[in-house]
Amino acid sequence: MSSLLDHVAHGGRLPTEPFLEIVPPPSARDFAVLSFPAHVVIAAPVTLDWVTAHLPDSGDEFSEPMNPPFLHALERHLGRRVNNIDQMLVAPALPGPPPLALTEITDHTHPRVRHAVGYRDHVRVYAATGGLLTVGRGLAGRWELSMEVLPEHRNAGLGRALVTAARHLIPAGAHVWAQISPGNAASTRTLLAAGFTPVGAEAILQTPLVDAPGAP
Repeated sequence: MSSLLDHVAHGGRLPTEPFLEIVPPPSARDFAVLSFPAHVVIAAPVTLDWVTAHLPDSGDEFSEPMNPPFLHALERHLGRRVNNIDQMLVAPALPGPPPLALTEITDHTHPRVRHAVGYRDHVRVYAATGGLLTVGRGLAGRWELSMEVLPEHRNAGLGRALVTAARHLIPAGAHVWAQISPGNAASTRTLLAAGFTPVGAEAILQTPLVDAPGAP
């Protein structure tokens, strides 16, 4: 899985035949359905026979594994839930320090931080005036970010500065991924402006979220 994601991050295309690929989940936490152009990857303990039997007959085989009825069947089969179907965007690391004043913090009680540590390992949290950025290792060990801008600081470029900063906070040669709800047009525009490229969509099948150390 990590090599597949790395291939995509570097601009590589995946084979269209077979369009459906089933791989072992990269960890006990990380079950997922990933959709790329004409190629779908299911990272879960399921068989091709089970998947084929539960795919809806929509007439569009490329979209069927991301179809809500199939995802619901997968939820019931695995005893997990899909939080959302998100678009995936990715960008390479940038050299040097972030062009934004950041303060690393250890307070993991913020709701966005609590959310991040449920999905990611080695989460680091950075505060800027009016915003918050988290960077950690998520699906198959990839670097992932999340950010939040306070309402009174929006529409001033802070979101773009925060996600650009994430590109400076990962190791040289690495890539950082962002997952955005398709309806969140503002965040999509922010990531595009910061040099991120849309590469596909994903549905993560969650286990119960893990509380951050020390959180109530």
